[in-house]
Amino acid sequence: MKIASLDLKRQYKSIQKEIDSAVLDVLASQSFVLGHYVESFEKSMANYCGAKYAIGVASGTDALLLALMACGIKSGDEVITTPFTFFATAGSIARLGALPVFVDIDPVTYNIDVNKIASVANKNTKALLPVHLFGQCAEMDTILEIARDKGLHVIEDAAQAIGALYKGKQAGTMGDIGCFSFYPSKNLGAYGDGGLVTANDDRLAALVKSLRVHGSVTRYYHEYVGINSRLDALQAVILNTKLKYLNEWSEKRRTVAAYYDEQLRETPVRLPKIMNCNTHIYHQYMIATPKRDLLKEHLSRHGIETVIYYPVPLHLQKCFEYLGYKPGDLPVSEKAANEVLAMPIFPEITREEQDYVVEQIKNFFFRK
Repeated sequence: MKIASLDLKRQYKSIQKEIDSAVLDVLASQSFVLGHYVESFEKSMANYCGAKYAIGVASGTDALLLALMACGIKSGDEVITTPFTFFATAGSIARLGALPVFVDIDPVTYNIDVNKIASVANKNTKALLPVHLFGQCAEMDTILEIARDKGLHVIEDAAQAIGALYKGKQAGTMGDIGCFSFYPSKNLGAYGDGGLVTANDDRLAALVKSLRVHGSVTRYYHEYVGINSRLDALQAVILNTKLKYLNEWSEKRRTVAAYYDEQLRETPVRLPKIMNCNTHIYHQYMIATPKRDLLKEHLSRHGIETVIYYPVPLHLQKCFEYLGYKPGDLPVSEKAANEVLAMPIFPEITREEQDYVVEQIKNFFFRK
């Protein structure tokens, strides 16, 4: 049996007529950049998240970059974040000449360890950038309390957490700005790149809207030096069509995860843990074992695709050597990088396919 880590063809097939019709509408209009299709999606997303503003941009990476720019992050500033995340989180900080300051992660949730943030904050710290990793929110109460005490911006990297809840609050709406990615593999994925910024503050939202079009409010008149980061209409209508199914898909992912939990409970792998205050949307279902690489090889031989997120934590990436981190500095992140493995999970995966994945994991650990 062949099982992909993610099968987007099944999702497309289930909503193909709606998607095709929406795309044809855009083609007939010949309106492709921003415009009313994007505005309609922005309104839908603002309503879904419970945010005052939602601003479509070209990618999740640009969402982070624009958020940092709107918060005034500049060369020499420090931004505290996690080393166990996709590169864009820290790369966006570095692109502005600011310094990413890495804090180790919680060994249970893999999110930033909030108990270690205050000790690294100093006069150069200007923002906290927590990541809601794999679909579970970071511990936002403590993060927001630290930010209030020290006068810092909070930028939420919610790229993997659309629809996730923390104490009933949507990911991306608790800090000053939230950042989302619509990369095709995300729970709400475009058919290309796309991103979104959420905000409740009028000034920050206006800044992001201007910065995404080269810092212009009125065309050809530029108040700021911005970038070109516009969500296109084709992606907007695709996302707007899919958005109505997102909660249903998230619930199916939780059902898939619960079955994995039940079937793998007696194996040596460490299973995902959810904070009591969180609603997980399982962008990824992560197991962990010191035998990760051997397990991955075994599953691959039996037709099961798995993915390693992330094999090298950011503080040990070559491009960040100048920051002065060395192996052993952030041991929990380094341990996770060597042990976590993402199992196949998507709303359309069948029970038969899950049973095969479970069978092969058990065969690996219990074969004689």
